[in-house]
Parts: sequence; structure tokens; C-alpha cells
Amino acid sequence: MSNACRAGCGACCVAPSISSYIPGMPEGKPAGVRCVQLDAENLCRLFGDPSRPAVCERFNFDPSVCGDHREEALITLTWLERDTC
Repeated sequence: MSNACRAGCGACCVAPSISSYIPGMPEGKPAGVRCVQLDAENLCRLFGDPSRPAVCERFNFDPSVCGDHREEALITLTWLERDTC
């Protein structure tokens, strides 16, 4: 398995809640809601942009969280969101 973020995954932009401001989502986003900055290819439009939320900037690929594929990442991130909040 690679130790790099999978382009086109976007699970971290869907499963967790984000309480900080996101351009286009001034109140943040609830868990399970697709971020408005996630494009059709599941890539962040704000990647490298200073307006990208710090929580997004700090999130890094971790095999124990992201698993082997997008669906596994969604399951794990959804579980973490539900059971750790």
C-alpha cells in the first residue's frame, strides 16, 4: 500500500464534520456531507490555497485510517466521527 494520499478518494472531505469556515460553507460542514470544495474527480479545489481550513491541511494519509481504498476510508472515518465525538 502507498503512504500517499489517494488522488480521487475524497473520503476525508465527506465523512468527518468540519466546524471551521470553508469557502462556500461558512458554518463548516456536517459529517457525511460532501464538501462544496470537492470537485467531480474528488479532488480539493482549495489544495495549496491559503483559504483551505487548517484541519484539512493537517490531515495526512494514514494506512490505519485510509485503508486500501476509498470505501474503506469512508467506513473508518465515519466510525471515528460517530464514536469519538
